[in-house]
Formats: sequence, structure tokens, C-alpha cells
Amino acid sequence: MAFCPNCGSQLPEGAETCPNCGAPLTAPQPVYAYDPSDHTAEFDPQDIGTNKLYAMASYVLSLIGVLFTFLVAKESPFAMFHARQSLKISLCEVLLCVCMIVPILGWIAAPVGWIILFVIRVILFFQAAKGQAKDAPIVGSLGFLK
Repeated sequence: MAFCPNCGSQLPEGAETCPNCGAPLTAPQPVYAYDPSDHTAEFDPQDIGTNKLYAMASYVLSLIGVLFTFLVAKESPFAMFHARQSLKISLCEVLLCVCMIVPILGWIAAPVGWIILFVIRVILFFQAAKGQAKDAPIVGSLGFLK
């Protein structure tokens, strides 16, 4: 004989709710964590292992690395994902150069932005080295270059 975990009353056989207090007796379904910015599972492990170096080069060499990756590893979805992430960062760096036109505010905001983008570039370099494919923090949510 089963008892209600909520009120302790005796339960009839096969009950889904307690007849006394109405508490549900079925176990809740487990909730799995999902990270929408993590795209690692979308790529073939063989592709990741083969083209990891090109993905890392796009972060180290900036625009030259992106161009190199686009030319050498254009068939690799993993390398192209990281090349697009690096290109987003590079375009934001160029936009910060334009911000330098604004006196004082631009002179302060641009160097701070460059430091933030450098840290993001380092984070993504190490993620590429580990074979992960995650969207860039801050810059990854920008809609262009999907």
C-alpha cells in the first residue's frame, strides 16, 4: 500500500493524484540544461580534430587568419564557424576605430572595447583548442555572419 508524500494519507492502487489533498503522485520529468550558444554537437569530431589548427589561427592572426581559414579550410564547417566568430570580433574592432573620432568619450570607450574584445578572442582561442564551438560572448549575439 502506498502513501501520499504530501499529506501521508493512504492511496488506492494506480492513483495519479492523492484523493485527499490532490497532490500529483507522478515523478516530475528531469529537466536537462541546454546552452543555445554551444554548437559543438553540430560538428563532426573528425572535422574538429583535423581543422582545429585553422580555427585557432583565425583568432591569433585576426583578419589574416580569417582570410587564411576561408582559403584553406573552406570545406570545414568547424573552421568556418570560428572564422566567422573571429570576423565578428575584427569588425567590432574596426567599429571601435571609428569611435575614436569622438573626442574624450571615444578615446576612453575604444581602448576599453579593444581590451574586452582581446579577452573574448583569447577565450575563443582556447575553446577552439579544446574542440568546442560556442558563440562569442557579447559579439556572438550580433545578427550578421551566421
